[in-house]
Amino acid sequence: MMAVENSAWIRDARTILKNADTDYFEVRASRYWFDFVVSATMAYTAATIYLISPLFSILQLIAFPFAVFWLYRSGSLIHEVAHLPSRELRTFKIVWNLVVGVLTLAPSTFFTAHHRDHHSGKMYGTPKDPEYVVNVFKRGSLLHILFYAIHICLFPAFVFLRFFLAPLTFVNPKVRDFTLRRLSSFTLNWKYEKNLSRLDRKTFAAVELLCWLRATAIIVGVVVGLSVWTRIPLIYMLGASTLMFNQLRQLADHHFESDGDPMALPDHILDSCNYTGRDFFTWLFFPYAIKFHALHHLFPSLPYHNLESAHQHLTKHLPCDSPYHGLSQPDWWGTASVTFSKR
Repeated sequence: MMAVENSAWIRDARTILKNADTDYFEVRASRYWFDFVVSATMAYTAATIYLISPLFSILQLIAFPFAVFWLYRSGSLIHEVAHLPSRELRTFKIVWNLVVGVLTLAPSTFFTAHHRDHHSGKMYGTPKDPEYVVNVFKRGSLLHILFYAIHICLFPAFVFLRFFLAPLTFVNPKVRDFTLRRLSSFTLNWKYEKNLSRLDRKTFAAVELLCWLRATAIIVGVVVGLSVWTRIPLIYMLGASTLMFNQLRQLADHHFESDGDPMALPDHILDSCNYTGRDFFTWLFFPYAIKFHALHHLFPSLPYHNLESAHQHLTKHLPCDSPYHGLSQPDWWGTASVTFSKR
């Protein structure tokens, strides 16, 4: 693990952004709504064409990658929903959850807590960090990498069953508590345990009801003849492929240099990456300027639409020897390949 005690450069970065003429922390609601409407419209249009086209037809094969691409972009906004203050853009958060979160069985309720724990100084880089992907496989081991890929492919089935069987969790208090704490996060790290308040439990129950209705509708539609059975594996392919996109991105969010102990904030930030290149994979896996991931960890409340301009401002005004400049990486592949191969 890196050992960096001097955090003066972080204070410098905060001062520079705070004193800037532009308010980089201002949330532009119009940008959120525009990105959401465009992405969701494109996603559901492409997905509909993919699902209703003749099986293995040219039209279906063409529609599939477009559907995955736009579903991934629509789903990526869950990250922004998670970081918005509780009173900020409430209508946007509700609409996003109804239109994208519930319909894709990925509501923000099941993401927000564990993502914020990933930002926590007490949990980041530890074995219980829900998003530190090297907690899921052993680096340099082909067997573990294969297990990781299979894990990703099977995860949509777990999510579906989690919601389809949700009513059974209310039968026993212990089962319910275990389900909420250990089976209610969109993470591949099964060691992670969620801490829940009484309000969280009520919120989860309400969202679970909607997701249960969605999951049940998929099965009932086939049983009563409203949908053909092949629709289920087609939907599954969309879910697994979209999740694969997200996991490929996470392979290069960080350098994964932690030894398992909690990391000081400077080490935490230096373990993260900003991508300044314009290669194809970086564009593909990092929508909405989230390629500035280190900057996001440094300032989690920075709206995604201001990340690039804030990065440029910091690059211009920080001293040449500031560690911030070293956070920049040229491309996704260079970092992701190291994540897999390093022993």
